[in-house]
Amino acid sequence: MSPARTDHDARRHDVSEAVWRVLAEHGFAGLTLRAVAAAMGASTGLVTHYFGGKHELIAHALDILETRTRQRPRLEAPAIGLPALRTHLLDILPLTPEGVAMNRIWVGSWDVALSDPALFAAQATRYERIRAVLRVAIEDAQRLGELPGRADARRLATTALSFTHGLVVQALFAPERFTPEHQTELVDDFLAGLAADADQST
Repeated sequence: MSPARTDHDARRHDVSEAVWRVLAEHGFAGLTLRAVAAAMGASTGLVTHYFGGKHELIAHALDILETRTRQRPRLEAPAIGLPALRTHLLDILPLTPEGVAMNRIWVGSWDVALSDPALFAAQATRYERIRAVLRVAIEDAQRLGELPGRADARRLATTALSFTHGLVVQALFAPERFTPEHQTELVDDFLAGLAADADQST
């Protein structure tokens, strides 16, 4: 790899780190070319070398957010089926300081994604991927008799994600009430309700 290419990649990494710092501190509302330049201690002209405008900057920020979400430490499911579903739901919630920061940024991204067709499509695809992951765990749980086999796994996945995202929003706005312990209890209550339906169907 040529020195010029190495320098370019290093500088792009620096720009990406600055984008993340601005997101973490100010959210998408404060994400501007000028703010990223200030976070780097560089000129706005340097940042515009990488982004042609606000739209490209936001798209890159969402890519960074997606990558960091995938790469962050995750809980390990003790078994397939209902334990795996529980683990997936807990991984979404703001149970740690990092989880709180990540969820605050994701919630802040909804407004920009809803107003831009390309970003809207990317976010819709992301949520479809999450539902697919949940559906696999639900189907495993159905085969194991932990969840009602007659239920539509896709609908259950949609319900589970809707419950979890609602809990995310409540926890962000009322962290003193929705502590990590309480969030976990609510997830367990939710799953217990699903499992009770399985018991009644046997």
